[in-house]
Amino acid sequence: MNYYCYVCNMGVTKTEIFTEQQNRVADLAKAFAHPARVAILQLLIARKACVCGDLVDELELAQATVSQHLKELKRIGIIQGEINPPRVCYCINPVVWQEAKSAFGGMLDSFADISCCN
Repeated sequence: MNYYCYVCNMGVTKTEIFTEQQNRVADLAKAFAHPARVAILQLLIARKACVCGDLVDELELAQATVSQHLKELKRIGIIQGEINPPRVCYCINPVVWQEAKSAFGGMLDSFADISCCN
């Protein structure tokens, strides 16, 4: 009997059907997928480092909101934090920043300007 077992494949996550590189590029894209995260990255770049409380004051967002975005950026690896009680100082992770730059640059540069929808 040849049949497709839907129940057997229910545990498979959609990310498993993509390559590791595709999943990583998508994960890196999440860093730029919300304007608050873009603003945080811009502030960190401008200041070379930042303290969470300063970000809250600059962005006029709730502490919990800023903390959630910082947590996501740190999970992705694009920022790194150093704990200096009672504060945490965040900065851009240069290794992951270069990884994102290469991934996006390579993908964007791979498009040949071909007119396909005329």
